Amino acid sequence: MRFLGNIEARVDAKGRVFLPATFRKVLQSESEEQLVLRKDVHENCLVLYPESVWLEQMDFMRSKLNRWNREQQNIFRQFVSEVENISLDGNGRILLSKRLMEVAGIDQMVRFIGVGDTVEIWAAGSNSEQFMSPDDFSKALEELMGSSTPALP
Repeated sequence: MRFLGNIEARVDAKGRVFLPATFRKVLQSESEEQLVLRKDVHENCLVLYPESVWLEQMDFMRSKLNRWNREQQNIFRQFVSEVENISLDGNGRILLSKRLMEVAGIDQMVRFIGVGDTVEIWAAGSNSEQFMSPDDFSKALEELMGSSTPALP
């Protein structure tokens, strides 16, 4: 499952927003009906997980953490307690709760960004500050991928 793209949409007064058609098609092709929404751990945006991806993330995290260690249990508890289960309505919209809209600074416009197996939801206009400049991106990509990775076919 791969989400790709960068699409703006308007949030209505009730907090509903159309999930872009390209992303809905990906969900339909994978028979994903349930979604999980949470604030990103690092950035001021929301992350939309197809339920199967969310369950994989939870299982992976659980395998890394010891449930008998208080701090690790609190990490897991906080990660999973801040989610909301959502689904698409009959018109292809999702409902963003007021709580999540506030923590992500979302008002009337959002930007959906496909990030592989998840979709990020940003307040429109806010994400330009989060990305690297073209020169910094080029340099970082060159350092990361430069000589240590074999060439793609």
